[in-house]
Amino acid sequence: MQPPSGGRYIPSGKAGCSMTEKGKYRIAGALAGTVNGLFGGGGGVPLVFLLRTWANVPDKTALATCVAVIFPMCAVSAALWYWRAELSLTAALPYLLGGFAGGLVGGKLFKKVPNLWLRRIFALFLLYGGWRYLFTGG
Repeated sequence: MQPPSGGRYIPSGKAGCSMTEKGKYRIAGALAGTVNGLFGGGGGVPLVFLLRTWANVPDKTALATCVAVIFPMCAVSAALWYWRAELSLTAALPYLLGGFAGGLVGGKLFKKVPNLWLRRIFALFLLYGGWRYLFTGG
């Protein structure tokens, strides 16, 4: 599926979205924010699903949109966890550095990986994480 307007996805007439479409976007955002705040991350999982199924956003656009939406949500969640004294920035620093490097590599590979393989890789990560949490305690 080719996104409209020269490769960029624009929701159907942005300013002219029906109340139903706007409501769906708000519900998707609220669900992603709730999951992110509750678990300290992971809000992109329901957001990708809802963008694909409710808003018919193409795969790569949905994943890229998640990065843009989740980044500020993660910042808010991290601030709240920090203020509750449950986040150590010193302990997080090595992961941030690795995450930054991984983000650069993943961002470069993103356009080269076919949509089918992105979905498969994403699904495998979800299955692996779910299996660990359910059967090995995390």
